[in-house]
Amino acid sequence: MAFVDWLQNDTLGLLLLAAASVAVLLVLIIKVKLEPFIALLIVGILTALAGGVSVADLVGSATGASESILEKGYAGTLGHITVIIGLGTVLGALLESSGAAEVLLARLTKVFGTKGTPVAIGICGFVLGIPVFFDIGIFVLAPLVYVAARQGGGSLVKYAMPLLAGLSVTHAFLPPHPGPVTAAGLFGVDLGWVLLMGFAVGIPAFIVSGLLWGIWIGNRVHAFIPATSAKLQDEAEDRTPPSMGVVALVIGLPLLLILGGTFGNILLPEGPLRNLLTLVGTPAIALTLAVLLSMWLLGLRRGRSSSDIASIISKALNPVGMLLLVIGSGAFFGAVLSATGIGEAVAGSLSSLGWPIILSAFVISSGLRIAQGSATVAIVTTGGILQAAVESGGYSQPQLALLVAAVASGSVIASHVNDGGFWIIQRYFNMTVAQTLRTWTVLETVLALTGFAVAAGIWALM
Repeated sequence: MAFVDWLQNDTLGLLLLAAASVAVLLVLIIKVKLEPFIALLIVGILTALAGGVSVADLVGSATGASESILEKGYAGTLGHITVIIGLGTVLGALLESSGAAEVLLARLTKVFGTKGTPVAIGICGFVLGIPVFFDIGIFVLAPLVYVAARQGGGSLVKYAMPLLAGLSVTHAFLPPHPGPVTAAGLFGVDLGWVLLMGFAVGIPAFIVSGLLWGIWIGNRVHAFIPATSAKLQDEAEDRTPPSMGVVALVIGLPLLLILGGTFGNILLPEGPLRNLLTLVGTPAIALTLAVLLSMWLLGLRRGRSSSDIASIISKALNPVGMLLLVIGSGAFFGAVLSATGIGEAVAGSLSSLGWPIILSAFVISSGLRIAQGSATVAIVTTGGILQAAVESGGYSQPQLALLVAAVASGSVIASHVNDGGFWIIQRYFNMTVAQTLRTWTVLETVLALTGFAVAAGIWALM
């Protein structure tokens, strides 16, 4: 039993357990071809038991399981994301079926040229990713990737990687996203400086990871629109496509509502206006309003019947069930890694190395990200670990903002099988697990290393 005790309580043992669980998971998915949501569930349960998690904590009891890791692991993520995925999928289907996505893509292509379409989509992801969460951005903007692949040919990866890089950079580095906002609060730095340094670090990271690496690897990894995904675009040649104004309204409405809710909560005093903005700025409410508007503007007003719209929505939602199962299982696996103490072991071992604080910020955040999967959790935990050292260091506001950027850089490194976003991307863009590791995982690593290099470079000049 000495080995079991070492495995469950020693830092090296916990790290070995984490590495073994990920290795087994990859073998089951890649070699055995087991469905990912089943593999994640099996490996999560075995890892929890091997890590010393009690059966009661893992699955609850016959009379109550709502507080168990199994149910909370699934519910925590799915409770937030299920409605958003459903509404985002419906909105995307309505945009695609009406030709709205083609209208927007044509406008972007006119500016950047046909060969510059991946760049245009990437910039769209960066700009629109500022006010919205990463996953919402995927669901709203993914139709552009499909349309671009149909029109321009080639792999979905070539168009998806720049979009994902833009969304990931804004999620990691820029307020009002929860990670940088929380780290700013822990380090006592003004959000204006976080925003400034976030752009200074994030723009080069976006260019290198999304536009250089993303397009390069996209031409070499081939993932195509699935044959089972019926093209929803209108068959009638005489149907007039929606105007650019209508397209901008449908896409921009949820973004503006979410942005209004975010900043209204920060800038406005308590009162009816703030409550209204908070209500309509909630992502689920904002997307619901956008879906209702699109059903009218892109469907009923253009001559479609209610049954036509229902058919489009039904077809679009068919693959959502499997997507939710995979995401939920990934969230459960991440919860297990946290419950076993693996995340704490990683943080503790890295914080004791005595490196310069900006390097420690990056490395601790990277270790936590790799161990448990969540970028936001990595940022928040690293901020808590370094808070005392930061408070006693006498750093300037720009330096503190650079520390936030370093933490944020580490928080996005090496997205893999314990990250819910990994499975969203794998399923949404029709890649195998191996292809997702070659593309998305490497993209996030390039983004992280570039972001940290820029932050460290600016730090050295101060």
